[in-house]
Amino acid sequence: MNLAAAIFILTSKRIGDSVKHRLAHIAFIITIVCTAHEKPLWAQLPAGPVTGQTGSPSANSSTSTTSSIYSQPAAPQSQSSFTGSVPSKLVPGVLPISLEDAIARGLKQNLGLLLSSEDVGSARGARWQQLSALLPNLTTTSYVDTSQISLAEFGFNFKIPGSTIPSIVGPFTYYDSRAYATQSVLDLKAINNTHAATESLKAAQHTSKDARDLVVLAVGYNYLLAIADEARIETAEAQVNTGQALYDQASDQLKAGTSPAIDALRAQVELQTRQQQLIQSKNDLAIQKLTLARVIGLAPGQEYDLTDKSPYEPLEGLAVDEALKRAYASRSDYQAALATVRSAEYSRRAAQAGYYPSLAASGDYGLAGTDSTLFTHGVFDLRATLTIPIFQGNKVHGDILQADAQLQKSRDQLDNLRGQIDADVRTALLNLESSAQLVAVATSNVGLADESLTQSRDRFAAGVTNTVEVVQAQEAVASAHENYISALYNYNYSKISLARAMGFAEEGVKQYFKGK
Repeated sequence: MNLAAAIFILTSKRIGDSVKHRLAHIAFIITIVCTAHEKPLWAQLPAGPVTGQTGSPSANSSTSTTSSIYSQPAAPQSQSSFTGSVPSKLVPGVLPISLEDAIARGLKQNLGLLLSSEDVGSARGARWQQLSALLPNLTTTSYVDTSQISLAEFGFNFKIPGSTIPSIVGPFTYYDSRAYATQSVLDLKAINNTHAATESLKAAQHTSKDARDLVVLAVGYNYLLAIADEARIETAEAQVNTGQALYDQASDQLKAGTSPAIDALRAQVELQTRQQQLIQSKNDLAIQKLTLARVIGLAPGQEYDLTDKSPYEPLEGLAVDEALKRAYASRSDYQAALATVRSAEYSRRAAQAGYYPSLAASGDYGLAGTDSTLFTHGVFDLRATLTIPIFQGNKVHGDILQADAQLQKSRDQLDNLRGQIDADVRTALLNLESSAQLVAVATSNVGLADESLTQSRDRFAAGVTNTVEVVQAQEAVASAHENYISALYNYNYSKISLARAMGFAEEGVKQYFKGK
């Protein structure tokens, strides 16, 4: 009984470690997606995970009884808005969802992309606000006025002998109807502010395009995790069946008197351990499907099945220099950073232009007269205004200091992003190469572990060994399958990460995963 209790404690500890491992993984994902969506996406890349490259991605290992040799994945550290969506309408029945379908839904319903699209509209409005200072401004006003004036109010009191001058004038009526026009002739500050707003609009458009890549990364990450969880359920079910067969065999030998009770007890503990893992794996899949549904915008309570599996498709090697060249040309967040630097440069020129004169023209034309002369001669006014700043209390100096700081900040962010892109590409290539090798080793190890379990069961049936050897062999099979699932997930996620690192996530997923 003491040995049985020890075995149970050890197996329970394995389950506990597995659950803790899973909870740590979930907590990590929650932590990395809690960044506010108030800055441009490229500006939130202090450590690069928003591009999905930091760390080696791997699936969670809630069903492993031993420590996996694969590191946990770094979830795509996008803003919290990219983990949410605007839910679509509920569809009766069970929806079949492929990876391509999931990405298409995410690109329509994901909240992060929708908010980024609205940022483009806001930037477009800001540009029109700046441009209005350079365009003609036309207005028209018309009014009719009836007045009666007391001259005594203004100190006029006429007393002329032999004549009477009234102190009250009126009532009298007059009208005025005119069109007014103003036009900036030369205003360097307004000109540069307009250029700055144009570059800010370009930055917002590039950021919106980058948001599409982030959606693809987030959807791919969660879809592959769900596939890995499905594979773990299949593995756990097979292990339960194996454990049941081993327990039945040990029980038969116990009844026949050819095996001690400890063998049957040890087999029963192993069976229940595998049953616990199967329960946990099913729960993990259900939760992961809820997470995926939120990312791609499925209706609450919508049932769906994952139609794609996770096969191994070798990817041809890519030179680092070629990948970097493509990344700098294609990464939308990098293009957005370049546009932001140009916008800051124009803003600095606009601040400097506060010292310079400006020239404007204005004029009006219309009709004016009294109620007795409705049609009178036209009236007009033309004016040219030259404004020369002399002293403005150092306001322009303060504007220049602020513009210089913003310009240097944007340049620093650009340099940081350029270094991050280099790290992203190199990390993705390293992960891709190592995970391909791990898949090959794990595939071989699965075959060896299965063969070892078969031989151990044969030896136990022949009475050559006890259940210790069989249980150890079964644990080796479980570990080998878990490592294979993790390696395969690592490899497929590395392909998505590489596509994101080089700036063509949408096209890359279609190229690397062709309806598999």
